[in-house]
Amino acid sequence: MTVVMEKPEKTGVAEEPTPVKPVRRVSRSMVIAAILVVWLVLFAVLRGKQTLTLAAADLTDLHRWFNDVNDSIGANRNSNPLFLYFFNEIRLVIDNVVTFVQELISQPTGDRPVPQIGWLGVVGIVGFGSWAVGNWRVALLAVAGFTFLGLQGLWQESMDTLALTVSAVFVALLFAIPLGVWAGLSDRFNRIVTPFLDLMQTMPTFVYLAPLTLFFQIGPASANLATLIYAAPPTIRITAHAIRSVPHTTVEAADSLGATRRQSLTKVLLPMSKRTVVMGVNQTIMAALAMVTIAALIDAPGLGQTVLQALQSLDVGTAFNAGLAIVVLAIVLDRVTTAASTRAEAARRSKNRFVAWRRPLLGAGAAVTAVLVYLSHTYLWAAEFPGEGGTGSAIRSGADNVTTWAQDNLSGLTNAFRDAITNGLLNPFQSLLTDSPWWLVGAALIGIGVVLGGVRAGVTTAVCVGLLVGTGVWSDSMTTLASTAVATVLVMLFGICFGVWMGRSAMADRLLRPTLDAAQVMPPFVYLVPFLALFGATRFTAIVAAVVYAAPVAMKIIADGVRNVPATTVEAATSAGCNTWQIITKVQLPMARSALTLATNQGLIYVLSMVVVGGLVGAGALGYDVVAGFSQGQLYGKGLAAGLAIVLLGVMFDRITQAAARRTSA
Repeated sequence: MTVVMEKPEKTGVAEEPTPVKPVRRVSRSMVIAAILVVWLVLFAVLRGKQTLTLAAADLTDLHRWFNDVNDSIGANRNSNPLFLYFFNEIRLVIDNVVTFVQELISQPTGDRPVPQIGWLGVVGIVGFGSWAVGNWRVALLAVAGFTFLGLQGLWQESMDTLALTVSAVFVALLFAIPLGVWAGLSDRFNRIVTPFLDLMQTMPTFVYLAPLTLFFQIGPASANLATLIYAAPPTIRITAHAIRSVPHTTVEAADSLGATRRQSLTKVLLPMSKRTVVMGVNQTIMAALAMVTIAALIDAPGLGQTVLQALQSLDVGTAFNAGLAIVVLAIVLDRVTTAASTRAEAARRSKNRFVAWRRPLLGAGAAVTAVLVYLSHTYLWAAEFPGEGGTGSAIRSGADNVTTWAQDNLSGLTNAFRDAITNGLLNPFQSLLTDSPWWLVGAALIGIGVVLGGVRAGVTTAVCVGLLVGTGVWSDSMTTLASTAVATVLVMLFGICFGVWMGRSAMADRLLRPTLDAAQVMPPFVYLVPFLALFGATRFTAIVAAVVYAAPVAMKIIADGVRNVPATTVEAATSAGCNTWQIITKVQLPMARSALTLATNQGLIYVLSMVVVGGLVGAGALGYDVVAGFSQGQLYGKGLAAGLAIVLLGVMFDRITQAAARRTSA
């Protein structure tokens, strides 16, 4: 019997659609949590196996090969044509530039017991130059700052630092500004040069030193080249940005009037980009000053040498006095270049009746400066800074007294804080990284890289992990990774707390931002000194100094991200009855996710460079390996491998966090 199925009759009532069950997606945080759980389980089972631990004095075949290469280069330096006609010539030119500036302001020359221009002439030139490019307030600050350097008893050391900084900035700008203009005019060249600039800025400052000494020997040439590599990228980037920011209508108007490309560049693009380009020069000067002090590790003269020797002997007073001199020099250079970038606009807005007299007054100032230079060149009293640095002695004594008081009265509090962070956070995480099998740590890092940054970030992480194993310093790399991760967590905690406050309150931003700007001006060496007094020579000292060094940039990025959340969105949440905590956690921070990721990226890079500098005060691991490689010839190869490991950690961190930032923004 055949059964005929009748079609249901259509009615005027619409049929309800069959409900579709929602597909539950697994969040990234859940995947990362699963990776960590698996890691912990396997760690409990395999702890202590295949950790690739290497003793401080042990070397691998790669380290010995680096030592052999170094010895071979040293033996053939004066016979190999590549060195005779290329590397040695570059070193000779840079050494001549540095020597010329040093003999001008800091070192005796020929039969003279003093430089060509003594302290009185230098102060006069600095004061007149600051007035010419800025204003009289900046000139007073510059004169007072340089006079204070002499009162500290550090005049020659300060002039050596200034000579190296001026030499490095001069050479850097010869290349950086033309390259920046080219990158601003050419999209193709901009795409080519950007990855190199990323690499130059990602690599921690320590890393430039070892390979450069291989080719240019220890001394001012290597220090200047390292400074150039580190300091040039800001000017290239900012100059390119300035050129690209000139309105297209302005350029088109110049073209319609028949201007050639050269005329458009010299008459339109560069004049309209002048203020931004000077800001790039400011950043290059600050970067150069920071690098010159670190280059003391390869025998660069100046204040860095004083700080380095004081840190190695735990002489807090001397280190503080020299660190204060570095800060004073940095503030003066920063304020002078900042004033130079805004002087033209300030002059247009000013209604001061003395503006019309500026040129005659500058002429008179130039004449007075010439007299001061003559006196400092001719008379010993105007060449050698008078006095014996009584102010510096008082500063050293005061710093030592404060250190002694802090150690006697605050040791219980500081030790408790140090032990809580070390035992509660650092030691467990470091044990997880260093006592796990290398392949387990590598697999976990690759998995986290894929989850956060995607397949490309995972591939980059895999390559970096493989190369880290090849360097032979895997265990030290994991110790540095642990310190970096703990410091970054603390940086983000401070960054979120203060960044949200600054983003929500204009008054808080006005109060905190000058302090944060000043903190970013100070070279990394300086941060170690006060914490050395509080916590002694331990890895915790380096971590705290790294947090203080990196937190300002994270705070400013997060503050800008919170401030950029649309006001209408915040008002809608307020009208819906959300309280302040809910607005911050449910609206502003989620909508500022890209800023948070960028802050993490920058915090990691800053922390990594600072934790390595902390090798001078007991941080150990890769920082110690690099320092030992400079001071002990048999460990040169291991120090070079440690520098490579630092680069790999920096590249891995940078690529994962940048990819995560792009995915978050998307």
